[in-house]
Amino acid sequence: MDLKVETEEMDTNQPPPIEVFANSSTLHGISHIFTYERFCIKRCLWVVCFLGSLTFFLFVCVDRIRFYLEYPHVTKLDEITTPIMTFPAVTFCNLNAFRFSRVTQNDLYHAGELLALLNQRYEIRDIHLVEESVLESLKAKADFLHFKPRPFNMREFYDRTGHDINDMMLACRFHGTECRAEDFKVVFTRYGKCYTFNAGGDGRTPLFTTKGGMGNGLELMLDIQQDEYLPIWGETDETSFEAGVKVQIHSQDEPSFIDQLGFGVAPGFQTFVSCQEQRLIYLPPPWGDCKVSAMDSDFFDSYSITACRIDCETRYLVDNCNCRMVHMPGDAPYCTPELYKECADPALDFLVERDNDFCVCETPCNMTRYSKELSFVKIPSKASAKYLAKKYNKSEQYIKENIMVLDIFFEALNYETIEQKKAYEVAGLLGDIGGQMGLFIGASILTILEIFDYLYEVIKYKLCRCSDKKHKHNNNNNDQGTVLSLDDVKCHVSNFH
Repeated sequence: MDLKVETEEMDTNQPPPIEVFANSSTLHGISHIFTYERFCIKRCLWVVCFLGSLTFFLFVCVDRIRFYLEYPHVTKLDEITTPIMTFPAVTFCNLNAFRFSRVTQNDLYHAGELLALLNQRYEIRDIHLVEESVLESLKAKADFLHFKPRPFNMREFYDRTGHDINDMMLACRFHGTECRAEDFKVVFTRYGKCYTFNAGGDGRTPLFTTKGGMGNGLELMLDIQQDEYLPIWGETDETSFEAGVKVQIHSQDEPSFIDQLGFGVAPGFQTFVSCQEQRLIYLPPPWGDCKVSAMDSDFFDSYSITACRIDCETRYLVDNCNCRMVHMPGDAPYCTPELYKECADPALDFLVERDNDFCVCETPCNMTRYSKELSFVKIPSKASAKYLAKKYNKSEQYIKENIMVLDIFFEALNYETIEQKKAYEVAGLLGDIGGQMGLFIGASILTILEIFDYLYEVIKYKLCRCSDKKHKHNNNNNDQGTVLSLDDVKCHVSNFH
């Protein structure tokens, strides 16, 4: 009696046959495969069609997943108009780092060989190349017979002998308003003493412009003072064959890197620089390769490629030469002229030109740069040469060789945004898979759940049945045990099917 009750309870828990499930399932096609009809050809055709659709669906799914794991991105370009724009920082350097008239006897004693003015014996190099006026001054400064050298500091040397903006700047206007030397911040670069307009920081608010076009930006008239250029009798990193200034336009958030990113402006020309601000937004890994972590530096708060390069170059020189150049941040001692020549200049040149592994600087995820278009006109004209010579108490020849005008302005009050966007996200992947699933096998997420639910019920029933048969086998006598053993075999066979 007990066995009969248990058998009835088990039958009530038995899942419906596969034909019943197939007929009620929302999965297309299986109702024609698992049917009570005996038409084998028809069922075989349905099996072939269903398996073909399932195969093609799986192929498409694998292709979509592989495409997603490539993490593709697209670039969106947009142009946005604004009524007011922050004017960029403008850094300029005279290509001559040291004024000859400011070089003292003590400077010549310590740095004469570095500047290629003296040889190793403290004698004037290449006397036959020296002009008479220069030779007389050099002979007086190079007379070390009774000279007692004093302490020498490269930072002080660069600061004292660098070109003074009060002497260089003849006129300055920003947005129609006159600007002064106090509006420029002294910065040191590899070109020596340089000046930055609209640097920001130190409580200063960056300047704004409300109009585009010439006359609504920065206008500078400069005297490059070629008479103060050092005589060149050899090639060194501290001297230049060119005459003019180097200019860099950059944001207030990044330091100047003018020796690598600046452009040259020549005397005798008025140079018009039409700018457009570009705001670039990059994607982090795995879609892109921009840097998402904070700047790990003792010298800079915000990350930029230039800050990373300067930080890296400083660490490289401190590690290899135990000193730093004048333009480098930090508290390490400044290199002496001897270390400049023997270690610092060669090490930095090697790092910049050939070592691509030490300084690897990732692109920041957000950065601002300025595209530029340059045009030139000759200055002075024949009509203005005499006027300018009289106004600045110089000769017409001096005006032609030394005067330049720099005009930097926004082309228009708009900026470009160049933004990387994810081309294929999870929603797109699921949408593609769902669409192909509905097209080829007529299934959805709920259909998948139906199949899993039915499989769960079948497996649970088989396991419970086998477990109950084994339990009965252990409790019955030997005669009944023989029959139950056969049932166990049937249970295993049904599980196999």
